[in-house]
Amino acid sequence: MTTNGTSQSILLAGASGVLGRHITRALMDAGHQVTGLGRSRENGIRADLMDRDVLLRAVDGRHFDTVVHAATALRKPPMRDRDLHATDALRTEGTAHLVEAARVTGARRFVVESMAFGYGYGDHGDRPLTEDDPFGPRGATPPLERHIAGMRTKERLALEAEALEGVALRFGLFYGPGGTETLLPLLRGRRLPLPGDRDRVLPWVELTDAARAVVAAVERGRPGQAYNIADDTPMGFRAHVEEVARVFGLPKPVNVPLWLLKPMSYAHTVMSSRLRMSCAKAERELGWTPRYASSHEGLAALRPTSHP
Repeated sequence: MTTNGTSQSILLAGASGVLGRHITRALMDAGHQVTGLGRSRENGIRADLMDRDVLLRAVDGRHFDTVVHAATALRKPPMRDRDLHATDALRTEGTAHLVEAARVTGARRFVVESMAFGYGYGDHGDRPLTEDDPFGPRGATPPLERHIAGMRTKERLALEAEALEGVALRFGLFYGPGGTETLLPLLRGRRLPLPGDRDRVLPWVELTDAARAVVAAVERGRPGQAYNIADDTPMGFRAHVEEVARVFGLPKPVNVPLWLLKPMSYAHTVMSSRLRMSCAKAERELGWTPRYASSHEGLAALRPTSHP
């Protein structure tokens, strides 16, 4: 679907979330009409993605050109595997329901938020992963398989949906306006213990850059394709948080050994991982490149508009 220069009517699931608010602004700035879908009052259509019947009734009689799925069940960063259970269900059942809703509205395009960890948790070495690498490999433990199966299913439902042009965006870890601020009180109170990174790095993407990628996918994404979306500078989790502390003039996180985080099972898994991604395909096909090439640049831009 070629949409450059054409205003679309877009249904955005998760419009009231941190990423969703940035997506809304970016789509409207690009000339599109956006209707939010979610449980809160600020959404134009109020419905829970997990309630199929209510959702289908809510969209009955409405028309949209594109549906964007950026809904999440998370209200704060997940620490334990069980913190992701609601999100895992949203990725599977919620996505299946939203695909049905998209068909009801006559939408042609379906864009989903996916993530880098769909390539698997753990050590991927120094080679940047591309979209040709296996996505959704079986998890090493039952809890990790539950998370990865959710990401695997979410992409499959979108990319293989009949009569819909599915596009998936595999984002790095988010930071930026509305997200990074949650770290500030933890740093100020010295309540954010973190292990050293050693040689572990992860992909990151600033939230407004992520929103720009959604616009690009809506307008130029190739049907049935996934795209890696991250900045140019992979960074360890601790290194990123130390940069937050430096920019905002706050104490560095307390240093602890990695094993001490094992009770926080999901956080331990993330901080044990090493993963790089190539975004050459997004640049080539979507025309997307990050405005902020590194966390250093993105956090420096955030500082004037935020307060420690």
